[in-house]
Amino acid sequence: MEQINEIVELIAAILIFLGSIIAVISAIGIVKFQDVFLRSHASTKSSTLSVLLTLIGVLIYFIHSQSFFSVRLLLSIIFINLTSPVGMHLVARAAYRTGAYMYRKDDVPRESTILLSSNEFNTKEELESRAKQREEKREQVYHDIQKQKELEDEKARKKQIEENKKFIEKAEKDLED
Repeated sequence: MEQINEIVELIAAILIFLGSIIAVISAIGIVKFQDVFLRSHASTKSSTLSVLLTLIGVLIYFIHSQSFFSVRLLLSIIFINLTSPVGMHLVARAAYRTGAYMYRKDDVPRESTILLSSNEFNTKEELESRAKQREEKREQVYHDIQKQKELEDEKARKKQIEENKKFIEKAEKDLED
């Protein structure tokens, strides 16, 4: 029985340790990555995993060692895993729509900064220009989709008209007979 206690405590400790290591990796990613989108990826994916591992380790420890099941701990695991990605998606979407700098592989390497929007990298004109280009592209895609739907609707209407004509012709033949 003593060995089982030690194994369970070791598993809990390993989960907590892995969670803390992943949290450190997340912090390094937030500092090193060059734009808000990469930083949001680093902060959301790895910090969510680190919190998940840490809280599961704590939950296992309390269940086994203290014979205590915490509903709050379980709810916090669920709540963090549901809200963290959604919240960061909204932040990234807002950054995209305002024209935030988006790193590309062929860009000239820039010195990383902790600021999400640095004035030396993003002038107001650059932000407005990128936001305008993205809005135009979004509108173009929207209009293309609308045009495609209109074409499909027109085809469906023509097909329905043909079917109605055939039905009327058949009904007229039946009346004549």
